[in-house]
Amino acid sequence: MSTDTLDATSAPDTTRPRRPVLTVSDLRIALDDGTELVRGVDFSLAPGEALGIVGESGSGKSLTCRAILGILPGGIDVTAGSIDFDGIELTDLGRKQWRPLRGTRIAAVFQDPASYLNPSIRVGEQLAEALRSTLGLSRADAKRRGLELFRKMGLTDADTVYRQYPHELSGGMLQRVLIAIAVSAEPELLIADEATTALDVTVQAEVLDLLEDLREELGLALVLVSHDLAVVAQVCDSVIVMRDGAVVESGRADDLLTAPRHEYTRQLVDNHREYGLESFIGKEAARV
Repeated sequence: MSTDTLDATSAPDTTRPRRPVLTVSDLRIALDDGTELVRGVDFSLAPGEALGIVGESGSGKSLTCRAILGILPGGIDVTAGSIDFDGIELTDLGRKQWRPLRGTRIAAVFQDPASYLNPSIRVGEQLAEALRSTLGLSRADAKRRGLELFRKMGLTDADTVYRQYPHELSGGMLQRVLIAIAVSAEPELLIADEATTALDVTVQAEVLDLLEDLREELGLALVLVSHDLAVVAQVCDSVIVMRDGAVVESGRADDLLTAPRHEYTRQLVDNHREYGLESFIGKEAARV
């Protein structure tokens, strides 16, 4: 995959039908004792599309994403169903088989970026190491590419940021650094699991705009996990709503926001209006 894209020329061709890059079918996840934590999850995602997975804590949304990434906690396993990534059945893969996929073709960004960065190494060096290991770049080319990525992420004075340690950056800047690392190999699928939860409203909106720009420019498929409908309303084409390990409603984002069918979805919409969801509902309704 070329390393000199990340521009408008790499936007996906929307004139031809796109086959799904990710298809999850009847996914079931359980504890070793047989207690089922996730049951019957189904969805598919084409290149350039964004799917929101919404639900309160314990609904199974993060476990679903960790199953896709092959990083379920010990004592928890996929017990049934299929996770197909571009023709590869992910549930069948061993550790060695995951190496060419995770962090390259499939990437992720999580809630606390500081937890995923080495506090004793400058952030630019961490990005450069990711570029060297995944793309085989020289040290000089990795630094050049890293600075380009930092600028693309909206980090002003990228040269200064490149030399800073994680503790010297704000939460929003750290999240941008982590997104830069995640997209450095130009993945086909990016999972953002509560990636904006810890950010203030202004920075959250900026990071969501960044994710939307990246999926449009790279044509990557985006899974955005959140407990906040206002967050997914800003970015996602479609939404699945989870409760107690099961999908209670799914569909196009505008349909779920303007005419939710399930009582739980209606409660989520009502509960989140105070956080600005009504502005997105208004925009979506105007397009219907």
